[in-house]
Amino acid sequence: MKNIYITDLDHTFLRSDLSISDYTKKTWNSYASESILSVATARTYKKTMQFLEGIHVNAPMILLDGALIATTDKKIIDTKFVTKEAGDTIIEEGAKLGIFPFVLSLAEGELNEAFSYATTLNSYQSEIIKRYVNDDHTQVFKDLRAMQNNFKIVYMGNEALLRELEKNLKVVFKEQLKYILAPEAYMGCYFLTVLHKDADKSHGIQSVSEAAGFDLKKLTVFGDNFNDIGMFELANTSVAVANAQEGVKRRADIVLAHTNDEDGVARYLAEVKNA
Repeated sequence: MKNIYITDLDHTFLRSDLSISDYTKKTWNSYASESILSVATARTYKKTMQFLEGIHVNAPMILLDGALIATTDKKIIDTKFVTKEAGDTIIEEGAKLGIFPFVLSLAEGELNEAFSYATTLNSYQSEIIKRYVNDDHTQVFKDLRAMQNNFKIVYMGNEALLRELEKNLKVVFKEQLKYILAPEAYMGCYFLTVLHKDADKSHGIQSVSEAAGFDLKKLTVFGDNFNDIGMFELANTSVAVANAQEGVKRRADIVLAHTNDEDGVARYLAEVKNA
């Protein structure tokens, strides 16, 4: 049976400028005929496909922190949605603290993603929106509401404020939802992601395993942040890049000597191939 390699994107496979080096492309693609290759990311389908230009992927991808499992040709394998009712309540709880989220949703059944946000943005969100200025799936609302099927709801801001929001949401929803509070390394702030309780990379790995028919004992995963720990626990071999969060490194089987900007994943794969 083939070995399986699944990598996180941001701060793991992607460089900090969101590029992928020719060395990483060549090394990763050299595994294409002999291995099952995929990615697990917080990114949308559309953004992921932009980043993966020239990269071979031959298994379903884990997208939006595990809320969406889909193939490169837009076949949806699995979804985990936050309902409109729950989404609206989450937005209302944030509004009480003067903050509004990004809402990532499925607009139609054919993997038509929607990225909704409010006219009221903080400085971190405003910077993010600049990167989406040419995207056709963004929409701004004076009165932001959730859609029918929401992949995830994401707040950006300072840690203390987002911890307060997380606490308030847990009073309302308890364990009905999943909450990920983590540093946002690109912006120097924190983000709070709210998802369906089973939307995570761990459940995503299981869905991909069933779809692709692979043995978890043959699985190696790469990551850097706390949303990667679930797949670390399932994989036979978990690998953290040198720039990973310290708590993530402690959970990894292997901590690389090289960062994402030093092609850590590719260097590891090259060593494995030459061993």
